[in-house]
Amino acid sequence: MAFNTAVNSQITDAVTQANVKVLAEAPAMAMGAMFQTMAHSTGILFENSVSAQQQQNTLSQAAANTGVMQIYSVDTMADAAATEKVSQAGVADNLSSLMTVLQSFQNR
Repeated sequence: MAFNTAVNSQITDAVTQANVKVLAEAPAMAMGAMFQTMAHSTGILFENSVSAQQQQNTLSQAAANTGVMQIYSVDTMADAAATEKVSQAGVADNLSSLMTVLQSFQNR
């Protein structure tokens, strides 16, 4: 019971009980807030993991696609290399043209 005051004792008892109720509920409210925060954080964790999996899947599909494109272009690249080798049959002409140009610079 509260000390004797000019206020009615029933009022002071009601205020005291309300304060005790608030203090008694504080740990439960704090734990509830903590549980909600943990649930929200766990939800974000799962969202991030799903996003990472989707990005990894996209990268693996792109890598597989690039590999298939390289496999299909082997013949084309071999043809290009052979064509380049054949087209360099006139290397001697190119070298003689280069020598002519270099000699013209030396004469100046």
